[in-house]
Amino acid sequence: MKEIKAFIHRNRITDVLHALKNKNFCSGRCNLSINDVSGTLQALDKQEQNFSIELGENIITEVKLELICEDERIDEAIALIRDNARTGQPLSGWIYTSEITNITAIEN
Repeated sequence: MKEIKAFIHRNRITDVLHALKNKNFCSGRCNLSINDVSGTLQALDKQEQNFSIELGENIITEVKLELICEDERIDEAIALIRDNARTGQPLSGWIYTSEITNITAIEN
């Protein structure tokens, strides 16, 4: 099993989710989470950009998508995320993958 973490622009998350769901990455037990995070991707426009006093930097609200998937589907998942997260900028985000060494269900 692998974990994918993708940091993408908020306005692209809907297309990414639909692409993943259409290819059954989120059927049955869905190991997918989405969180708003502060990040330093280039803002698409001035409305997206904020200045963080704590960081002393311009930031935007990005989305961190985390997906657990089977090893044999990792390339497909990465391609779906990459293709649907593009913004037209030279850099639209980042995708990281990690090996999962242990999974334990929390059950009754």
